[in-house]
Amino acid sequence: MRQKKVKLRQFDYFGVRNMKVMKVLCPACGEKAIIRTTNRKHRQFADLYCQCTDLECGMTFVLNVTFSHTLSPSAKDVNKMIDKLLPDNKQMALDLLKAPIA
Repeated sequence: MRQKKVKLRQFDYFGVRNMKVMKVLCPACGEKAIIRTTNRKHRQFADLYCQCTDLECGMTFVLNVTFSHTLSPSAKDVNKMIDKLLPDNKQMALDLLKAPIA
């Protein structure tokens, strides 16, 4: 059986153009499906309760969405590390950044 891939499509929503939205397809008939409920189990894992839009099919199913891996690290992580430094270490890092380049 051929696996169906989740597709992203462009969407015009509240005047925002080219916003990417996850397109869910019914595993039984291949028609569009609507996400009815999201049950977030963890920051990186959720169950999406979906329903097929084809009235003849009407299948309901659960889709598992999970975080896989990072392609580009967040800049916020660096800020968190700096905030956790002791005051003396923060000052030393600031002095190193202000030092002239040799």
